[in-house]
Amino acid sequence: MGKKAVIEGSMAIAIAVKQARPHVISAYPITPQTHIMEFLADFVANGELKTEYLRVDSEFSAASVAQGAVAAGSRAYTASASQGLLLMTEVLYNVAGMRLPMVLTGVNRSVGTPVNIQPDHQDTVLFRDTGMIQLYVEDAQEAYDAHVQAFRIAEDRDVLLPVLVCVDGWTISHTFEPVEVEEQEKIDAFLPPYKPLYHLDPKKPYTFGSISIDKDLMEFRYLHEEAIQGAKAKIEAIAREFEKTFGRYYGGLTQSYKTEDADIVFVAMGSIIGTLKEAVDELRAQGKKVGVLKVRSYRPFPVEEIRAALANAKVACVIDRAISIGFGAGPLTIDTQAALYGPNAPQVLPFYAGLGGKDVELKHVAEMVAKAEKAAAGEAVSAEPEYVNINWNLVS
Repeated sequence: MGKKAVIEGSMAIAIAVKQARPHVISAYPITPQTHIMEFLADFVANGELKTEYLRVDSEFSAASVAQGAVAAGSRAYTASASQGLLLMTEVLYNVAGMRLPMVLTGVNRSVGTPVNIQPDHQDTVLFRDTGMIQLYVEDAQEAYDAHVQAFRIAEDRDVLLPVLVCVDGWTISHTFEPVEVEEQEKIDAFLPPYKPLYHLDPKKPYTFGSISIDKDLMEFRYLHEEAIQGAKAKIEAIAREFEKTFGRYYGGLTQSYKTEDADIVFVAMGSIIGTLKEAVDELRAQGKKVGVLKVRSYRPFPVEEIRAALANAKVACVIDRAISIGFGAGPLTIDTQAALYGPNAPQVLPFYAGLGGKDVELKHVAEMVAKAEKAAAGEAVSAEPEYVNINWNLVS
């Protein structure tokens, strides 16, 4: 058993990164990511963590330093949020394309303009096509556990891809919760030292990020897609090994909560899952057959798992915390609809909720269920996205 303490979510992440024993950490501050890097800096200053801690001049530099470190054979880590993540975009495409097993934290925050420092998923979902693995966590404990798993996933020789762990800003990063911190020896046994398969070495030279002429690029893209699809089994296997070792499991790609007999299933990612589970408990007490499907791995997208979890549902209420302006439905809705396409699929009702940190309360969940119940009963309801807890007076 580990030691349980009430700590901030950012501290939980920093402890997990420290226990992963990275060789290089590149740091640049941006709210609400900054506490993670401050805690790591304290660990270095206090002699608790031996690493090359580099304070860089931008988020682009932070990603570049981590990229170079992994290419040279080191375990490396960085983190950012919102506009900072966007400044990393070019580098992160390169990290994924070069199959470098880097781990980074995306502390979710809305992307301006207008400027907003509260959480939604607009920043991280923009990276869905980079070729990185994306894991979304529900609370501080899962944030701690997911970072330990992320290094194992990224460095698996059948994967060799960067992993972006997505953590809702403030709601998780700045909230104090009981977190069980494991003994270093058990972490070391679960996450052995990094032994790179390929790295820059004058004695055995490789080329990373070389030019690909027109006849070769499709083959590279095909192999990249094969790798990330193959990572599905590894994500699940590592999650199960973590459960066997530490006793905690959050799903590998997805996690179902009371979906077996549910007519209505919510599909969502991140910290909103906790609210949905509480709402489901209350609605179940009222005799309503409602469940929750947590999408933990957004990339690779869990198509088969979603189909299986929703096989008996009549309605899927998909909650997006990111907006796809110009299309209508949000990114998670679009992907879920594509996964469910075919005969006998449940009706998909799209909802926007929690953009810019706007509260999603139990009463709002009940309102979504009321609409879904009409659809489940065969009544005609609008398939257009519904904006939850919106101030229509301000809109008008």
